[in-house]
Amino acid sequence: MSITNSTSIACIEPTAPAVDVDSKFHWDGLCEHKLLLQSCCDCGRFRFPPMPSCPYCASPAFGVEQITGEGTIYTWIVVHRAFAQPFISQVPYTLATVELKEGCRIVGRFNSSNRPEFGMSVGPFYFDHIGWTEIGFTLKEK
Repeated sequence: MSITNSTSIACIEPTAPAVDVDSKFHWDGLCEHKLLLQSCCDCGRFRFPPMPSCPYCASPAFGVEQITGEGTIYTWIVVHRAFAQPFISQVPYTLATVELKEGCRIVGRFNSSNRPEFGMSVGPFYFDHIGWTEIGFTLKEK
C-alpha cells in the first residue's frame, strides 16, 4: 500500500530489517511492543546490538531480558534528507541515541514535538510497519 504526501511524492513502506539468528528475539519482541536485550550470564552487563558473545568479557553465555526502555538522551540528529525512498515523506525527523537505564545505548526515532535536549528522560515508543516494528522514544511522563 502506498501513501502519498502533500508534495505528491509516493511513499513506500520501509523494507524490514535483515533478521539473523542473533537478533531474531529482538525483532520478535518489538513486534509485541517489548524491548528485549541480551544480558551476559557471566558479567551481568546488557548489550546492544545483539551479538554472539559479550563485548566486555567475551563470554558466549547470555540471557534475554525484557527492559523498560527508559533512559536519557545521549545525543541526537535531525534528518533533513532521506537516505532511502521510503523515508522521503517523513523528513525531517529526529534520531536519538538513548542511554538506557540498564547501561547500554540504542538508537531510535524521537517521537515528540519538543526539541530534544541532552539528558532528557524518555520512554519507548513502538512504530509498527507492515511485518515489523521499529523502536522509538518519546518524552517520559512525569
